Amino acid sequence: MSKRHEAKYKIDRRLGQNIWGRPKSPVNRREYGPGQHGQRRKGKPSDFGTQLRAKQKLKGYYGSISEKQFRRYYAEAIRLKGDSGENLVGLLERRLDAVIYRAKFVPTVFAARQFVNHGHVTVNGKRVNIASYQVRPGDVIAIKESSRQLAIVIESAALAERDVPDYIDADHTKSTATFTRTPTLTDVPYAVQMEPNLVIEFYSR
Repeated sequence: MSKRHEAKYKIDRRLGQNIWGRPKSPVNRREYGPGQHGQRRKGKPSDFGTQLRAKQKLKGYYGSISEKQFRRYYAEAIRLKGDSGENLVGLLERRLDAVIYRAKFVPTVFAARQFVNHGHVTVNGKRVNIASYQVRPGDVIAIKESSRQLAIVIESAALAERDVPDYIDADHTKSTATFTRTPTLTDVPYAVQMEPNLVIEFYSR
């Protein structure tokens, strides 16, 4: 199992952007990177540097995805018909932990992964504890009845900092969400601009 070994807000500071749009992000106070050299002036990045940054941003956004797993998403994205960048985003948004996060059942993508791993979630009535499980359009995701009164679930539903996107039909009174369709890049409510086509270019070198 992949595990986040570094403080998640270091991702924000390293990239100089509040990638999840969280009010507690240190980027809201300090836009430079962490460490003693964080405030050094940076020159204009190369094409490679721009592509690498785009990859770090998209990969970091989804929490604890390993490099090996992220490369597999790239391989699948270029195998599918259509725009590879759009395909990559669609695959990432079909992750079960991403759907749990989008449905506002938990406050962060990191909490979503843990929530799924701990067995609190069912898909079409069957318990699934694999965060990377690929949800399909029409699948009904639900929180187990015994987990619906957990504080994290109740508090997350009331968060005003983000809304449930229209490709997920969430019912917080029943703690269920239906994944209605695979989204395109413009459908996904990223807090910052994501550039999946640069990620495809990075791996295509």
